[in-house]
Amino acid sequence: MSDSIRIDKWLWHARFFKTRTLAQTFVQSGKVRINTVRCEKANHAVKPGDVLTFVKGRDVKVIEVVAIAARRGPAPEAQSLYNDLSPPPAPSPKDDPSVPAPAAKREPGAGRPTKRERRDTDRLRGV
Repeated sequence: MSDSIRIDKWLWHARFFKTRTLAQTFVQSGKVRINTVRCEKANHAVKPGDVLTFVKGRDVKVIEVVAIAARRGPAPEAQSLYNDLSPPPAPSPKDDPSVPAPAAKREPGAGRPTKRERRDTDRLRGV
């Protein structure tokens, strides 16, 4: 078995991207760093011990390549290909369940009428 693999293929095998084309496009956009060096070519080889840094969604992923796969297997097999060194996500106030969400406030007479206001209006009209 080879000791290195194309970065787009490895990202696809490790299930960071749904298709290899998506992985290839992502790498070519220059959003991936291999050992702190920016990578813009999808054919750049990665090997065990390399550290990949990229942004996926809202999270910064710092991934250490542990192994090379021969195929794109199931998720548990894919997770064994890397160590996740990513920093923990910063807590956001809206994710905190102890803080209640503020109630929506509406000035009287503004916007769509409430069910109660609609019934009162219907009563006045005699409907």
